[in-house]
Amino acid sequence: MAEALLTVTVDGQTVRVAPGSSVVAAVAQAARVAKTGVVTRRSVSGELRGPLCGMGVCQECRVTIDGVRHRLACQTLCAQGMTVRTGRAEP
Repeated sequence: MAEALLTVTVDGQTVRVAPGSSVVAAVAQAARVAKTGVVTRRSVSGELRGPLCGMGVCQECRVTIDGVRHRLACQTLCAQGMTVRTGRAEP
């Protein structure tokens, strides 16, 4: 039997991902639906940044998960009802 998809909210947009998916996969899914680039944070100068290494070394994938800042999206698995805020949502 197939596992049920998880519902995750990314910058106010609801996406569905398979169990075991990383948060960066949910961010990418939200970007695909919105037809935008994958953005996880902003640099100190305000430039949009996205995931780079996929293994937690570059730290370009830092997002806010359930109110906790600076979580690595590439190293964190999605959980049902999780709320993710990226740098795209910031002014």
